Amino acid sequence: MSSSTEADLDRPIWAALTTKQAHLGYGDALAVRYHPDVAPFAALALETPAAYQALLQLLLPHEQAAVLRSSDPVGPIDGLQITHVGVIHQMIARHGKAERADDHDVIRLGDADAKDMLDLAQKTKPGPFGRRTGEMGHYIGVRDQGRLIAMAGERMRVDGYVEISAVCVDEDYRGRGLAGRLIKVLRREIEQREDTPFLHVFSNNTSAIGLYERLGFELRRTFQLTRVGHVDSRSATAP
Repeated sequence: MSSSTEADLDRPIWAALTTKQAHLGYGDALAVRYHPDVAPFAALALETPAAYQALLQLLLPHEQAAVLRSSDPVGPIDGLQITHVGVIHQMIARHGKAERADDHDVIRLGDADAKDMLDLAQKTKPGPFGRRTGEMGHYIGVRDQGRLIAMAGERMRVDGYVEISAVCVDEDYRGRGLAGRLIKVLRREIEQREDTPFLHVFSNNTSAIGLYERLGFELRRTFQLTRVGHVDSRSATAP
């Protein structure tokens, strides 16, 4: 594993949208974003006023994009509103290979499952999940008598690395190890493709962090998650 490749994880959104997932977004040399119905994430080439202005040009007046920052934003920028959301832990699978998981009832999820996937995500709130999020990678799940009760999938992709995301379990089925099983299946498949799994989780989600650590993931670095959008003209201070 080369350090130059792992450096892409320091800016995963930018790396994904300028390489393997360029077809899922748009932008220019200063700023890029996913299509809104794919994911709310955007990234800057560098954290400069010009790049932030370029990002604003990609957003409609009512839209906000989620940006992972490694430092404090540059000073005030005309028309820009930045809202702090929380601290994000980026975790990476470094401890050996994934152990084999019970996958007898694990199914592949596709276009026919899109509505059920969106409904489960809206009910359990594992993180941003839109109408086209399923296009970002492979998704798997478990059904009980036709009802989708758990799922997990792949989100950002950069050279050598694939993010595991949208890990969620219906409230009625928690405590049965479903999340861990799905993560093990995905990790094993990702590693069989000779990629390394990574993921993102809020720093205050201690239960999820504990699960990921038990599954062999460790903290790599932290980010500040922010929402970036246009200043609300109704709340802007008059000159």
